[in-house]
Amino acid sequence: CAVKAAHVLSEIAKHDEMKKPCIEADLVQTLIPLLESTDQEMLLHAGRAIGRICYNNCGLQEELVKIGVIPSLVRILTDYAESEPLVHVALLALYNLADLDSAKEALSMTKVAEQLVKQLRRAESHERLEIVFEVLQALAENDALKVQLVDAGVPEVLSEILLRLHGSSQAEDMCIVKAASDLIVSLLLGGKKQNITGQVHKESTCRNLFSRVVAITVDGNCLRLFQLGVIHQLLDLLEKHVQSGDSSVQQAALSALQNLAVPVVSKVQMLEEGVAERIEVLLRSESPPVQFKLLGTLRMLADSQADAAEILGQDPLLLHRLVQWCSESDRSGICGEANRLLASILHHNRSQEVVKAIQAAQGVKHLVSMATSENAAMQNEALNALAIASAIDLDTLEESFKESQLVQSLHKLLRDDNTSPEVKYNAMGLLCRLLNSGDLRQEIEENKIQDTLERLCSHSNANVAKEAITTLGVLRGQT
Repeated sequence: CAVKAAHVLSEIAKHDEMKKPCIEADLVQTLIPLLESTDQEMLLHAGRAIGRICYNNCGLQEELVKIGVIPSLVRILTDYAESEPLVHVALLALYNLADLDSAKEALSMTKVAEQLVKQLRRAESHERLEIVFEVLQALAENDALKVQLVDAGVPEVLSEILLRLHGSSQAEDMCIVKAASDLIVSLLLGGKKQNITGQVHKESTCRNLFSRVVAITVDGNCLRLFQLGVIHQLLDLLEKHVQSGDSSVQQAALSALQNLAVPVVSKVQMLEEGVAERIEVLLRSESPPVQFKLLGTLRMLADSQADAAEILGQDPLLLHRLVQWCSESDRSGICGEANRLLASILHHNRSQEVVKAIQAAQGVKHLVSMATSENAAMQNEALNALAIASAIDLDTLEESFKESQLVQSLHKLLRDDNTSPEVKYNAMGLLCRLLNSGDLRQEIEENKIQDTLERLCSHSNANVAKEAITTLGVLRGQT
């Protein structure tokens, strides 16, 4: 009568008011051993009864993990992979338990990744795909499980799913596409999602954190995703949804692309794949979140890559849009990211043509304004970019520097006691470059910057004092 009793209990446990009596009668403890049965009907009813009694009860769920339910669930997935009812029960149980750290730890000791990949491949309904995605998303927050998921071939299966649904406009298919994109992002991050793009002024901190989390596996994962063609599938999604205005898919794809661009090896690969040119289709997007992620992705591509900076810095459409966004004071996040991308292009560029293109697009005045912003990180980025651009082609920039009153702005930074030592140091570095221009040298002399430099020679910061002595020497023609 055990099978019939388990069936009765699974029906009784459907009703909320009956769950407490079932718990008080220790039925969960009685049912657990039945999960080792070889009778499929017994497994089905016992599994349903346990799942319904423990649903939404964290204490009981923890107890289930403690007494060993995880290996039993994985065994059911393994031994009865072709049984739709049993697979459904096992997946629902894993879905309810997967958020528990204890469950993740127990699952890391099993071959659950291989079984989930098998179920992904054979899933025919959207409902089945969605529940497997939910389980995978939860498991991807655990580093050990993430490695297992990648090794088991999750990226390959995601690639197949994206290819299969490519071009579909059905709402259900688009939900699956978005879920697959989100899962790619989770796999790349190597754990719980970090809002890297949102922390605009803490990029170096976020980058270091990201590097520590994924240092072991991210490069290999990136190369695998390139080999699978996932990059171009993401780009196809971006281009398709620019017209439809579905910003959620655009943001998911951009998040994946931005994190792919972190390792140097990936930047080179992405440039060769033409990613920079293809994602510029989003320049016409009117969605602020998409604009913000696009700017962050392009800046990540340009970081330490002269080739990327040269490509971006000679694109008239991009420069025109950047200058537009630099002027949008009502959207400070977009404005700040546009300025930072402009500075990054100049900073990492080594081409005179790029300097001329940014000058022609009237972007120089925005970088001068950025140098006097309230954020020290942005000030330093602007000052370094302008110094490098001045070393490349000062003649082209001279007129813009005079019109934007760069010399006066630098003098103000040097005089202000609230200016950080690093900003003062970089301001003097730029000042040295400007002294190579006769007209700008004259402005520097007329503004009596020499007096300010003499005072800075005794600055409490040794680097500032040393740079002030050097700049004075250049101003006096001694070096």
